[in-house]
Amino acid sequence: MSGRLEGKVAIVTGAGRGIGAGIARVFAKEGARVVMATRTEKYGQEVLEEIRKAGGEAILLAVDIGRLDDVERVVKETVDRYGRIDIMVHNAASFLMGNVSEYSEDDLETVLSVTLKAWFRLSKACIPSFNRPRGGRLLFTSSVTGPRVAMPGTSYYAASKGGMNAFIRTAAIELARLNITVNGVEPGFIRTAAMDLLADAEAQKEMAKYVPAGYIGDPEDIAYAMLYLASDEARYVTGQTIVVDGGSTLPESPAFLEGIEGMKVS
Repeated sequence: MSGRLEGKVAIVTGAGRGIGAGIARVFAKEGARVVMATRTEKYGQEVLEEIRKAGGEAILLAVDIGRLDDVERVVKETVDRYGRIDIMVHNAASFLMGNVSEYSEDDLETVLSVTLKAWFRLSKACIPSFNRPRGGRLLFTSSVTGPRVAMPGTSYYAASKGGMNAFIRTAAIELARLNITVNGVEPGFIRTAAMDLLADAEAQKEMAKYVPAGYIGDPEDIAYAMLYLASDEARYVTGQTIVVDGGSTLPESPAFLEGIEGMKVS
């Protein structure tokens, strides 16, 4: 590792498993002091131990990021410990499924609180503690589901991610003169607990056939895109999202993937 985040203070929500855990591990390897905010302490503790064994620095806060008081607690404890915030990655999300005609008010509120309301709350809470005049990074895990493609039964989730992309663009304009960049990553199929709920191992093999790269990605594939956006190298990038999906959103039709394995480059 090259120490691209050496000395930076980074909050990562949803850091106990999946993409969030991958981001926490990569950021810590690159020298960041990582504040892991996760709902399930057990999973967070496992990632925390991995980071520390590898020589990284991290702390764990067990919180429900869908609650305003927990958001404020994460920011306060980070500032109390480190004196500032440089990077905020909101990765936590709720992947509850339900058809539009049968939606539940409780499920809708859960998804919007964790995924949508939390952006505003975290951003507002972090901005005063960014390292002036160097500014800071607001980063978000979006999705191709919603902004680019649709999947039946995911209307709650898709709507929240579409709203996230709109937030990224608008907040980027508002915060640019404060030297605060606002960006996101749109994952495609990634090996996470949510993916396991969506499809079993055999079904995931079938899904991988429709990805031009030929396989389902790992959390670290998202983490390295986040690393770039969090680094000084991305200082002139704002209001953007990076699609990391192995090319799955590229084909106009799955028919165009037939025979791709047999293609040769002359």
